[in-house]
Amino acid sequence: MSRRRDVPIREISPDSRYHDVLVGRFINIIMKRGKKSLAESICYGAFGLMEKQLKQDPLEMFRTALKNVKPMVEVKARRVGGSNYQVPVEVPQRRGYALAMRWIVEASLNRAEHSMKERLAHELMDASKNTGSAIRKRDDVHKMAEANKAFAHYRW
Repeated sequence: MSRRRDVPIREISPDSRYHDVLVGRFINIIMKRGKKSLAESICYGAFGLMEKQLKQDPLEMFRTALKNVKPMVEVKARRVGGSNYQVPVEVPQRRGYALAMRWIVEASLNRAEHSMKERLAHELMDASKNTGSAIRKRDDVHKMAEANKAFAHYRW
């Protein structure tokens, strides 16, 4: 934690196609080396594949996938009397969405499909059905918090 002033939260502009702030944040997380147009084409291409394969609204599937992957609790390291404890804490909504987006992109990078559009589309479809690597990551975080709930009284 910084001991200086609070850092203001930046306003993220909504994306150009769906006019949704969450999709805009997701595109920013996909983006590498400032290539936003490439990140947009990957995201919109994945949404197009989702719509073509399942004949459903891709924005609703995206929101469902984020809701399914978003963690409720996580562990944070807390130093008490010379020992480090993994203390379970609740995740704020903004951080939960950020973690979910990061985990979905990470899981899609590790998939075996040919293009990033296919990988991202299949990972989002899996996450909306409560399966896939991103869901497994959320379950691991929840298990870790459950295992360390004895240290919850060290919460700050």
